[in-house]
Amino acid sequence: MRLLAVVLLFALAYAKHEKYDGWKSYYVGPASAEQLKALGPILDQYFVDVLSHPIVQREGVVLVAPNHQDGFTKALEDLAIDYKVHADNVKAALDYDDTLIAAKKARDFIRSGGRNLPYDNYQTLETIDAYLIDIAARFPDTVTLVNPANSFEDRPIYYLKISTTNFQDESKPVIFIDGGIHAREWVSPPSVTWMIHKLTEDITEPDLLEKFDWIILPVVNPDGYAFTFSSDRFWRKTRSTDSHAWSTLCPGVDGNRNYDFFWNTVGTSASPCVETYGGSQAFSEIETRVVRDLLHEYLHRMALYLTMHSYGSMILYGWGHDGSLSPNAFALHTVGVSMAAAIDARKLPNFHNYIVGNAALVLWYGASGASEDYAHLIGVPLAYTYELPGLQGGFEGFHLDPIYIEQVCRETWEGIVVGARRAGELFR
Repeated sequence: MRLLAVVLLFALAYAKHEKYDGWKSYYVGPASAEQLKALGPILDQYFVDVLSHPIVQREGVVLVAPNHQDGFTKALEDLAIDYKVHADNVKAALDYDDTLIAAKKARDFIRSGGRNLPYDNYQTLETIDAYLIDIAARFPDTVTLVNPANSFEDRPIYYLKISTTNFQDESKPVIFIDGGIHAREWVSPPSVTWMIHKLTEDITEPDLLEKFDWIILPVVNPDGYAFTFSSDRFWRKTRSTDSHAWSTLCPGVDGNRNYDFFWNTVGTSASPCVETYGGSQAFSEIETRVVRDLLHEYLHRMALYLTMHSYGSMILYGWGHDGSLSPNAFALHTVGVSMAAAIDARKLPNFHNYIVGNAALVLWYGASGASEDYAHLIGVPLAYTYELPGLQGGFEGFHLDPIYIEQVCRETWEGIVVGARRAGELFR
C-alpha cells in the first residue's frame, strides 16, 4: 500500500504544468525610479504575471506567455531595463521541482506514514489541517481549534486561538497572524504553522504565551492552496465561481484586493480573468470575510496584525493605495525596522536584507483592497504584510528549495518575537 502511494506521488509530479510549456520567467532589474515607473505599463501590456515585484536595484521575477515574450523583451531593451532569463521553460523547471518535492514526501511517508508536519518540505493542506487538530487535542489548556466557516468549495477554514486565559483576560493584547491568502505562495503557511510550534511544542519565549492572546490562521485560502498542489502551481486567487458572469470560465478572486479599503480603485482589475481581480464587491469572498470578522471581534485589544506573503524580503505597511502615511506611521516604521533587524541578524548570507516601508513607495505601485490596510483602517495600530525571502540566483524564490523552509521559519520567528514585544509595549 505504501509503495502504491509512493508511485502515485511521482506520477502526480509529472501530471501537471502543461499549461506552462514554453513559458519563460525573467529576472527584471530596474536601475532607477524612472525605469521602475516605466516598467508598470509594460507588465500590463504583455499580461505579465509578477512572481516577485522588482524594486530599484533589486531584481524581481516575472512570468511571460510564449506569444508575449518577444514584445516584452524588446520593450525592456528599448528602455535599457536589465533582464535575463530565469527559467527557459517554466514547465520543465516545475516538473523538476515537483520531482524533488515528491521524492522528499515519499521518504517522509515511508518513514512516518505522513503523520508529521515537515519543515524541510512544503506542507499540503491536509497535513496542515491534521496538525491543527492534533495541536488542539494535545494542548487543550491553551489551544482552541475554531472552524468559523467553510470555503467556497466547502473546505474547513481553521484557525487556532492560543491563550493561557482562554481569551478571557481583556487586558491582554491580541496578535493575529494569517497566511496563504495567495495560494501559490507556498512558504507562507509553514512560516505560520512554525509560530504555532513555538507557542505550544517548543516554548522558548514564555512571555509571549503569558502576556498575549494569539489568533493563528495558516491558510486563509484553502481552495486555491489545494489547487496549486493538484492542478496549477501558479494559481493565486480563490476558486469562487459566483462573483462574475465569466467566473465559471475564470474562477476566483484575488483575496488581497477584496478588502473594503478603497476597493476596486488602484492596482486591481474588474476582469475575473486577471490575477488581480478584486471581486464583484468588497468582501465577496467567504475567506476574506473570516479575516474581517476576526479583526472586528477582537479589535478593542488587537495590537498587531501580520499577513505572510512571498517573496521579496520586505515588511510593508499602509497606505498601499497611494503612498500616503497614516498618523501612526512613525510607530509602524520603527517597529517594522526592529522586526527586520532581528530577522537580518539570523538570515543566511544569500538572502536579501529586509526592506521596510510604505507598500506603495517601496514597490512603486499602488494596490487597493489589501488586508493590512483594512486592518489598520479600522483601528489595528500595527498592521504589516511580510514578503518572505527567496534565494538570489537560480530557479528559486517561489520555488525555494525545501531545505531552506525551516531557515525561513526560524528567522521570521525572530522578527515576530520583537514585533510582539514592541506591540505589547505600545498597547499598554
